[in-house]
Formats: sequence, C-alpha cells, structure tokens
Amino acid sequence: MSPAHVEPLPAAPAYGTGSIAEVLTSSAAALGAPGFTNTLALPAARRVCVVLVDGLGKAMLKKRAAHAPFLRGVMNDDDGAGHPRMLQAAFPTTTVTSLTSLGTGVVPGQHGMVGYDVVDPAQDKVVNLLGQWDPGVDPLAWQPFPTVFERLDGQVATATVSLPKFATSPMTAAALRGSEFIGAGTVHARTEAAAGSLAAHERMLMYFYWSELDKAGHGYGIDSDRWDYELEELDASLKRLAASVPPDTLILLTADHGMVDVPESARIDYSAEPELVAGVRHTAGEPRMVHLYLEPDATTAHRAALVAAWRRRYGTRAWIVTREEAVRAGYFGDVRDAVAGRIGDVLVMAREPIAFYDTRRTGTDPMKVVGQHGSITKAEREVPLLRIPVVNTPKGRKRR
Repeated sequence: MSPAHVEPLPAAPAYGTGSIAEVLTSSAAALGAPGFTNTLALPAARRVCVVLVDGLGKAMLKKRAAHAPFLRGVMNDDDGAGHPRMLQAAFPTTTVTSLTSLGTGVVPGQHGMVGYDVVDPAQDKVVNLLGQWDPGVDPLAWQPFPTVFERLDGQVATATVSLPKFATSPMTAAALRGSEFIGAGTVHARTEAAAGSLAAHERMLMYFYWSELDKAGHGYGIDSDRWDYELEELDASLKRLAASVPPDTLILLTADHGMVDVPESARIDYSAEPELVAGVRHTAGEPRMVHLYLEPDATTAHRAALVAAWRRRYGTRAWIVTREEAVRAGYFGDVRDAVAGRIGDVLVMAREPIAFYDTRRTGTDPMKVVGQHGSITKAEREVPLLRIPVVNTPKGRKRR
C-alpha cells in the first residue's frame, strides 16, 4: 500500500446538503424569494444578516469559547430551529473558493475559483484570485454564474458590509456582485452600518464580512493572545448587533474555513528537492493545498513518477492525489470543462500541521505565516452555523 493511503482520503464536502454553498440560497428562501430552496431549514424572516467570519473554524471556536461568552451561550442553547450547527467549507479551504460558493450557491468545479492562485490555461500562467487579480482575467468571464444577489434583484434589498477596499475588487465582482456595497473600516463602524441598513429596510439579505480573526491567525497563530483578543472583539460586536436590529431579523454566523498553526520547522521549501518539481511547469495554490501543473508534453509515466516521489517523501504527512482522483472523490463537485485545466495535475493536501512552499516563485516571506489553511482536515473544513438571537428592538430608527 502506498504511504499516501495509510489512511483513506477524507470525504468530499457536503455540497448540496450542508456546505457553505447553501447559506445564502437558504437565506433567500427563508425570506420567501421564489426560485430558492431552504436546504438548511432556516426559519422564515423579514431580514437575514449572514456574518461571515474569515478563518473561524468550528474546533477553535469551541476550544476558545471562554473568550466569547455571548457566542458560548448561543452554542449551548438549543434554539429548536432544526438547522445544522456545523457546515463544511468548500474545497480548497480558502477564502476565494468558499466565498464564491457562498455568493453563487454553486460548487467550485462550476464557478472555477479553485484556489488562492491557479493556472489560467488561456495565458499559461499562474493568476491570483484574491488581492492581486491578473489584468488578463475578466472576473465575470472567469466566474460566469449569477450570484444570489443578482438573482434577487427587484425582489429583496441586498447589501454587502465590508472593508471599503473591497468595493470594486475583482474578487467581489466574481463572487458577490449585485448588492449595495456598504464600506466601513473599523469593526464598530461596520456593525453600526449593518444595523442601520437592516433597520432601514422591510426585507433584506445582507452579507457582513469580518476579516480581523483571519489576519490574527495568519500573523500570530490561532493559539495566540492576539487571536483571543479578536475573538473577544467579535463576540462583543455580535452582541451589539443583536441588540440593534429589528426583532424579525435572522442573524447567522458562519465562516469560510478554519485554520491550523504550522510550526516554523514544518514550513517546507519543496522546490529545494529536485524530485518534487521534476517535470513541473507551474506551482500554485495554498501552502497546505498545492497545485502542481506538469509540462504540456508530460506523459502518464512522468505524472506517476512525480506522485511516487511526493508519496515517498511526504506520503505519511499529506494526501497526494492526481486531478482525476480529486475529481472522482467529489472535492470540487461537478467540474465543467473550462475549469478542469485550472486544477493541478497533482494535488498535495496537508494532513499534519505542515505547509509547502515554492520559494522560487513566492520568495521566503510567505514562510513567516503561522496560521494556515487550504487542505481538507476537520480543523480547516468544519465551520459553525450559529443562529444569533436578537435581544432587543431598536428604537427611533426610520424604515423605508
């Protein structure tokens, strides 16, 4: 038996039943919008606010619950609604992939945002899909499916509350286009803006993005005091939000992925090992979910040799699979032809707290990052779905 298969591959995300892709579509159905299915059995509401906390894994929220007394009470309270309290992130467990599944309701193999950075076959180059979007890639062509917000146009008011810098970003255009963008810099300002907009509309679907916890995890680690501080800030802000919105508002807390801390000794420059890059034309992805793209003239034997080399070296610490194996396993859901070439010929998915880098392409700065994600371990894929109880009725707000 190959070292890579000492343990079976993890199951695919629960697309269609309990993944991040069902949150906005179920929310739209809970608002009574036609054409949507309430897969998550959310309660009917006049307004829904989906708070998406970047990097908040279910395991870490449970482990650090002492720093979040308001959320701890929510986690311990059975609201009787019948919806799941845990969801699965899309694969890879990275922001661009999960947010696009959230925004469109479709699987990664369809929307095409299959990694932090991936190869664009049309340009034969690696393109970034988050903050450094390639000028040769049209976000509306790369991700052609309508968003939930676009489908709700003319039926229900929609809004995105996020950092101002994301208002016109290609990532927003690809994943979340079609809503009113409300930009605010601080967590307090965003919370106030969200409450005000919800109170001003009789019916609304809102997406509220929370970035601070992910930044703390990357910079300091999820076992750091800084991460605990940001969780405390989130907890206090959600309590304020719940006390500031109309009583017929449904507030949901979820996340795009979890995270694991990778010690410095386990941050590996695989490009320094010739057999691990033999015949590889491009490298991309996340340090915990690497895409390896072979040269155009590579044979089946070349690919088998590369897989074997990786399995010999890291087969007990990572799952190493071919594109076909990953697709058959359902990791990307149904994959359309235009997307297949964006997925690596070989995928390296970290199983232990380890991360892989090609410093020839990225330099060494990314190796300073502590908290990492991208793979399909429970810590990275399992995210909460909490219904935040509205605790007060705001006074003096005018609705339109």
